[in-house]
Amino acid sequence: MHNKTIKELSALLHSKQVSATELTRHYLGRIDANQYNAFLHVDHERSLAQAAAADVRLAAGNAGPLTGVPIAHKDIFVTKGWRTTAGSKMLANYESPFDATVVDRFAQAGMVTLGKVNLDEFAMGSANENSAFGAVKNPWDTLAVPGGSSGGSAAAIAARLAPAATATDTGGSIRQPAAFCGVTGIKPTYGRVSRFGMIAFASSLDQGGPIAQTAEDCALLLNEMIAFDERDSTSLTVEQGNVAEDYTRDLNQPLNGLRIGVPKEYFGEGLASDVESAVRAALDEFVKLGASLVEISLPKTALSIPTYYIIAPAEASSNLSRFDGVRYGHRAAEYRDLQDMYRKTRAEGFGREVQRRIMVGTYVLCHGYYDAYYVQAQKIRRLIADDFQAAFADKCDVIMGPVAPTVAWDLGAKANDPVANYLADIFTLSTSLAGLPGMSIPVGFGQGEKNAKRPVGLQIIGNYFNEAKLLNIAHQYQQVTDWHTRTPDGI
Repeated sequence: MHNKTIKELSALLHSKQVSATELTRHYLGRIDANQYNAFLHVDHERSLAQAAAADVRLAAGNAGPLTGVPIAHKDIFVTKGWRTTAGSKMLANYESPFDATVVDRFAQAGMVTLGKVNLDEFAMGSANENSAFGAVKNPWDTLAVPGGSSGGSAAAIAARLAPAATATDTGGSIRQPAAFCGVTGIKPTYGRVSRFGMIAFASSLDQGGPIAQTAEDCALLLNEMIAFDERDSTSLTVEQGNVAEDYTRDLNQPLNGLRIGVPKEYFGEGLASDVESAVRAALDEFVKLGASLVEISLPKTALSIPTYYIIAPAEASSNLSRFDGVRYGHRAAEYRDLQDMYRKTRAEGFGREVQRRIMVGTYVLCHGYYDAYYVQAQKIRRLIADDFQAAFADKCDVIMGPVAPTVAWDLGAKANDPVANYLADIFTLSTSLAGLPGMSIPVGFGQGEKNAKRPVGLQIIGNYFNEAKLLNIAHQYQQVTDWHTRTPDGI
């Protein structure tokens, strides 16, 4: 049962071959037995109550395509009745009085929440080792990281602990863990998914999206996730009137004539040979499907790392100032005065990486450094976006390349080297800085320690609002390959 896709599970639920309650019990049993530290909060009673409500809708014949399908939520989305920690000691016991828009939309669709999944603290990290509640293990190789910050979401899908999971992407945090765990994930155009109720890291970059087994599953999830939200000042809409876009509509369109841009900057020094081989083989498969490859240049790619690690920490410094021990969250037990309470609370509540980014962000926003660093970074951000637009204008329809320079590394291998972690995001950061949609699909395996198989992901980048095109391209590839169907040993 757990190896079935969302579409397959939906068909079984609607044909009454399985009930939402039975399906939920099955996944809860798998979650209870797992050894990956993917879930932070599970509530059997609450999940089964939601499943019972879904069964009522299914019996009445007024259920939607996602009714009764279980889902796991990244613990960065606030949830009423469930703890929301953001992977931090600062919010270890926090319960929100309301649901995030994303959570509410899936609840309205009748999906059943299985629980909250682990993440890097406040979504800051590339390995899911920064969580205050311990690292997530990669189901393909438990010695390896699952990627971050949405490592819990990706690991849950790879281990078949859930058929669907929400995730967020600030600099690659959907695409990179999806690649490392051999599953499918998509980051929509910035502003397409509401950020209301998503605990903010970097407000001009954060974007929600789904992780699932297949592109078709992601399309079904995006049908519910994407909608205008007046409570989010950055929310965008391109729908006509009140008609929402159906992201499954064009999945079966042929790829004849598709121009795929292949950036030369993505295939240079630093790209592991096993990753390059898998990506090149995937590109060859697209040629067989009718596409053509066009070499392009994205010359500002190397500047994406320093640009991102100025802008994102600056916004984090501002967003995380609200966690001061006064209104909610952790508060130091002993302190002399208000200033001492602030210092001790934040020192105790925030982990090392979060503290590091707050310090960097505060520095670049200081008087005398704001113009030299933050303003210059924003100018380079525009140049990075211009690179993409120049490519899309007359050279290619989509861009493809590796998600990351290597397969997943060993747990602890880069834990004391933050710069090495930052460099692992070289191929995903520029897409986020430009606000473009991008996704990752599994295309093969590389080798980890002791010849263990570790997945390789292909990144597909589109122009603004081209999510449906990306999903169509990914779906066509998944119709002629089986990488997305493979599971880790023992699953």
